Amino acid sequence: MRKDLINQCGQLLIEKRLTIAFAESATAGRLASEFSMVTDAGKFLIGGVVCYDARLKETLLGVPAQEIKQFTPESPEVTRSLTLGLSKLIDADIFIGVTGLTCPGGSENPEKPVGTIFIHAVRNDKQLFASRVLFSGSQEAIVTATVDYIAQKLISIL
Repeated sequence: MRKDLINQCGQLLIEKRLTIAFAESATAGRLASEFSMVTDAGKFLIGGVVCYDARLKETLLGVPAQEIKQFTPESPEVTRSLTLGLSKLIDADIFIGVTGLTCPGGSENPEKPVGTIFIHAVRNDKQLFASRVLFSGSQEAIVTATVDYIAQKLISIL
């Protein structure tokens, strides 16, 4: 089903003549990789940035260090900032940023357990959606569920 969702989303982007770019932390390039497998992906996929380390969030995408310190690298605030930072680097119609906790060792706590994912989507400088979702399972299952969620969300919005 996952490939069908991504293909459907990709075809919808092509039909609507929209382009997309990703700022990926938690998914570490998986979104761009999966979307690149859609037939004619070059018509909609511009590219992305993998910013797994907080230093890249700061230096490449312009997320303020104080924001990362105050809210943690895995937070809605940082996800919003890295998405907006991406929009200054890449020319696309839609920008999606993803941070979160796919395995232990980050900023997890009882209120933000492993499996918590933050997604921020922007189109024409306006928020398309901002989500905080909780997935369970292995690191692979969490990343896969995140990719599926984003494809479904885009399909419903577009």
